[in-house]
Amino acid sequence: MSVTTVERVTGGGPAAARTIGLAAEIVVTVSRASRDCWADAPGVAAQAVELQERCPSLALEDEHAWMTALAALGDAVDSTGDGRAADLRTVLAESVQLLVAIAEAGADAAELAALAARFGLRSYTADAASAALLAQASVRVARHLVAVNLATRADDELSTRASAADWRAEQAVAQALEGAER
Repeated sequence: MSVTTVERVTGGGPAAARTIGLAAEIVVTVSRASRDCWADAPGVAAQAVELQERCPSLALEDEHAWMTALAALGDAVDSTGDGRAADLRTVLAESVQLLVAIAEAGADAAELAALAARFGLRSYTADAASAALLAQASVRVARHLVAVNLATRADDELSTRASAADWRAEQAVAQALEGAER
């Protein structure tokens, strides 16, 4: 099967975005259940709702970008013209932007989950820590996809932003697990 005959692709990027949406949904649940004991719960819930609502769009956009990149890669392999290579570079650069957005959304979700684990209702803190772990895993997926994208280098701005998101998510998980043990 040639790259250009692929009709639909669901890969790591869309899966990561959807998982971040699920993690945000857990944060919403924990925050809403904790509103009587945690003054900032409504604000955290509102931020998590925004992430939850944004993630399906990120997943669809990334899926489209991935399908477009596969087609462009197939066209570049099949042709000898420089125009196709330039098209491929543009498509790959656009796709990596989405992956960085997914990584940053995941780091945001992990940080909100850490807050929910630290300050939320005790009976929900394990769920909040689980949300942080899910978000972190998604950030790692997105960071990996940024690293292997042909349009990036280890020291470029987008790779640096993906790495920073990964670090933020890792720190949030440590805080969430600590909070869940209180």
